[in-house]
Formats: sequence, structure tokens, C-alpha cells
Amino acid sequence: MTLHPYHDSNNLLSGVPLPDLVLLRQHFPRPRLTDIAEHVARTLEKNDVATRISPGARIAIGVGSRGVANIALIIRALVSALRSYGAAPFVFPAMGSHGGATPAGQIAVLTSLGVTEAYIGAPIVSSLEVDQLGSLPNGLPVYIDRAANAADGIILVNRIKPHTDFAAPIESGLAKMAVIGMGKHKSALTMHSWGLEGLTAQITQAARFVVQHAALLFGLAIIENAYDEVAEIILVPPEGIGTGQERTLLERAKSFMPRLPWETLDVLIIDEMGKDISGAGMDPNIIGRMRWGKQKATATDITSIAVLDLTAASHGNAIGLGLADFTTQHVLAKVDTQSFYINSITAGVIALNSTKIPMVLETEREAVAAAIRACGRPDLTQIRLARIKNTLNLEYILANKPALQELREGVEIVGKAHLFPVEATGTLTPFEHILDLA
Repeated sequence: MTLHPYHDSNNLLSGVPLPDLVLLRQHFPRPRLTDIAEHVARTLEKNDVATRISPGARIAIGVGSRGVANIALIIRALVSALRSYGAAPFVFPAMGSHGGATPAGQIAVLTSLGVTEAYIGAPIVSSLEVDQLGSLPNGLPVYIDRAANAADGIILVNRIKPHTDFAAPIESGLAKMAVIGMGKHKSALTMHSWGLEGLTAQITQAARFVVQHAALLFGLAIIENAYDEVAEIILVPPEGIGTGQERTLLERAKSFMPRLPWETLDVLIIDEMGKDISGAGMDPNIIGRMRWGKQKATATDITSIAVLDLTAASHGNAIGLGLADFTTQHVLAKVDTQSFYINSITAGVIALNSTKIPMVLETEREAVAAAIRACGRPDLTQIRLARIKNTLNLEYILANKPALQELREGVEIVGKAHLFPVEATGTLTPFEHILDLA
């Protein structure tokens, strides 16, 4: 994407002071599974899955586009167990319109997650073809991946977590994958055309319809801790998808969510955004800004946000970029507008702000300076500023001294303040290098 960046001809940015920063470390509860493959095998055995698998049965495994921790290992262990039961498993992308809404694009997304035929030991069948299972009483059609529908059984594997754009008893998880993910682009477009009601109410009803009319064996629900690690893997029977069990799992997932240690901030610098980090690029559960307007009640209220990079695993899909106020020419050069726009148009009303382009600066230093200049503080030496790698990794944070005055509990100050980490080229010193020096 080509867009001419702001040129600082009026010296609005060159004189903006960049504050000294202190490294902070947050401490969150850290339950985690140490032997994930063994846990998957034991979970299936505990739930007598072998007794429900006929020899030679073709079992479809739905895998989404999110960067779920250890997802490739989990799928590999599941495939191995199913083969030991005599089944013939295959994987299909259950990711709605992601991957540019093309079969090849969705395979590329799986590959970026490590889910390849060679690694998991099973074929991957990628198609946008769907069957219509029927319709809800209100006329809303319910679709399902054609290859999955032709299988003898279906297993969905997904993370349970708060959704980025709405609050409801059931948000991101198995029900959403059963409807929008497994229904491909057609279902994603249909559900999102109902706006917020489609996400908060219709998805649950449609998920129950899928359970009643498709050969859904179970779901594997993954709950992650605040460190992006697998905390729990739970087998959810069909009757638990879109009902009380999934609601309970969502509340448990919320209890593990990380957050920024402030109620309010003037400036937040985010090193990278991406689809592998959050469905919204930058998680509104952390930064507060939802793609369709309202502020997440539990998140930090931030005046000015600068985002400095787009992850390679996003494949150019920069949905959520509109949540930032400032970015760089480097980020814009990575954007694939086709993938970006397909995702945004399909998401509909919840993505109205997602595809907007923030102010574009030539360098990372200028993007930071612009965020400081525009944050609404007359004394720029007294702003409250923080820098994070992304909204998924919040154990370590950089912050300036004024921000230290309003920290929540459970935050450790690591060492003393250092000069703002920026290179002569205007690029910020990578977060990893700062941690190495701490």
C-alpha cells in the first residue's frame, strides 16, 4: 500500500522529548500443562472417545486461524490418538473468511501456525464449498464445510477467550467456530450481516442447530494463561457447545486474562499487531478500543496509540489498524488490501473502524513523537507513557516515571531508568534486546 507519510517540515516532532523508560514485570497466575501431547491422549481416553469411533471412520478436525498456543502439537496428538483408534482423520480450516477467503490462503494460514500435513500426519482438505444444514426459525441459514459434513464425525479445536468486539455469555470459542468458522466465508458473511445481534444471540442458536444436525463428536476447548501458554484442555461434548459448559469455560478464561497495570494512560506504544496476536490485530480487551465504538470496561483507557509493525503471520491482513492513532510507512508497506478488506467487509458493523488508516509517519521515532505531541498534555515531560511488544505478551512492559505513580499491585520494577531505546535510524531498539540487557 502506498500512502505518503507526514514530512516534519514544521518541526512539530523533532523537538518532542522522548522519556527515560523503566522495565516493569507483571506477575500473573501461571497454571500450565507440561506434557500437552500426553494430556490430549489422556483426555480422550478419560472420555471414552475410542468407543465412539468406528474402524475406518473419516473424522474431520476443524482448526482455526488464531495463534493458539501449541496448536500444531495439539492437532498432531489428536490425529495420533484417532489413528490409534482406527480412524482416518483429516484437518479442514474452520476460519470463516480468513486467509483472504481462498482455499490456498487458508492453507497458508495453517502452515504459518505449524499445522502442515507432514507435521500432523494427516491430510488437509481446504475448500470454501459449504452445505446448508437448514435455517433457524427466523430464516437465518446455517452452513457447514462440505468436506466436514461428508465425514463420519467432526471435532472442533479452539481456544476459549473473551471476544474482541462484544460482551456476551458465550464469546470466542467452540460455538463461534461451529457457526462462523466451519460455515466458511458464506456463514461469516451471513452472521455478520445481522450485526451485533448476530454475534451475541444468533451464533449460540445456530451452534445448537449445528449440534442437532451435524455429526459433531465433541470439541477440544483450550484455555490459555496470561503468558500465552496452555493452561487447560477440556473435552466438551456436543451438548456443552453453546450452553452452560462453554459459558463456565469463558468465565475461567477471563480469570486468566492479562491486562495493563493502569486505569488510564496518555500514550501506548505497541511494537507489533497481527491476526496471530488478536482477531482485532490489537486486543481491545487490553487497549480498550473496540472496532465498532464502545470502550471495553475492564481495559485501560488510552488517549494516544502508536503501532509500529505488522506480523508476518498476518499475511498482510492489518484488520484493526484503525484502532491506532499513528503508524509507520513500514507498516503500510506490509498491508495486503485484498485480505484486509475481505476480512473487514465480511465482519461488517463490528469492523467499521478496523480498515481506517491512522496517521502515517516516516520512522518509528516520529510515530512515537506524534503520539506524545497529540496526547493532550501541555507539559510533555509529565505524560504517562508505556511500551509493549504486543497485546498478547504483557509480562514485561516499559514505562516512564510519571506512569509509575499509578501502577496497580503485582508489578515489579526491574532495574533503573534508561534512555529511550531508539537507534540512529529512527527505529526503536527491539524489545528482545532490552530484555537481554535487563
